[in-house]
Amino acid sequence: MGGKRYKKSTKMIKFKAFIKNVVLLIVAQILVGIFFSIPMVYYGPFKVIREELVNTAMTTLSHQYIATWFLSDEEINRIMEKHKIQDEDKRSDVEAVAVFDSDVEKKESQVEFINISNEKVKGYILLVKNPSMVRVATTSKIGVQGMKLLDIVKQENAIGGINAGGFGDEGGVGTGGIPMGLLMQDGKVIYGNEKERYSIIGFNEDSVLVLGWYTIAEAKEKKIRDAVSFGPYLIVNGEPMIKGNGNGGWGLAPRTAIGQRQDGTVIMLVIDGRQLDSIGATLKDVQDIMLQYGAYNAANLDGGSSTTMVYQNNIVNSPSSKYGPRDLPSAFVIKK
Repeated sequence: MGGKRYKKSTKMIKFKAFIKNVVLLIVAQILVGIFFSIPMVYYGPFKVIREELVNTAMTTLSHQYIATWFLSDEEINRIMEKHKIQDEDKRSDVEAVAVFDSDVEKKESQVEFINISNEKVKGYILLVKNPSMVRVATTSKIGVQGMKLLDIVKQENAIGGINAGGFGDEGGVGTGGIPMGLLMQDGKVIYGNEKERYSIIGFNEDSVLVLGWYTIAEAKEKKIRDAVSFGPYLIVNGEPMIKGNGNGGWGLAPRTAIGQRQDGTVIMLVIDGRQLDSIGATLKDVQDIMLQYGAYNAANLDGGSSTTMVYQNNIVNSPSSKYGPRDLPSAFVIKK
């Protein structure tokens, strides 16, 4: 009996937390102080808010019922498809990015930390001028148990880093140890299936960011040294993937992304979300920030409760999970 009461209580806490985020979303987009119930949002005249709410709910693991209670599967699919980023046929052109002089010393002065917070969101950027410093790092117990980003960074004796690829988390109780998709480190396949085709976000031997859908054999042919799987891609060969009035279809949430300028500089970005002082960002918001900072290629990484940035042995952002930073299978770290 005690276990059942605890499970019910936990669900109620999660429900209340999501309702708080819904209220914040509404307040942020209409006149402050006006409150509308969820049915009013869905069935009223507020089309933009309705679609944003559906996208936000359906891209979480725990709160999809906020949409499915009120709308048919057909309507939900229509909204999701409307904002979906079509990136399956996109591949970055590695020749368009200048290869950084590998003789330049790896040192902390090659890294710049920028606080981009404003009245809407809290966000942070790490600019890495020498892209050869950016590497994939993994939990020491891959396939079994993840590690906190801070611990991964310390394990690698790195300057900093961000969370990277996704991981299996069925029911929200995953250990963070089982990567989703492909995971490559130092040219070796750590996780993946030879028969599958993966959405790759990685760096080749020349430290150029590579985006594209590849098999393991194709990734090796492209001389990929480090890679994870996630997405969608936000900028490919200077072209923004989200155009017009689209927002990317993933709603508002904490975000993590990585990009690269044509001079090789790597851009690591995190944006806090699901908090009173930082509701979160759409994929379009992330794309716009990446464009502002000169990204020629950029991709979305695992976000939500996983979003974390570490710099100089400190967690610089505020992860949204009430349990603190999550256990992760992989990270992009900045090696000294």
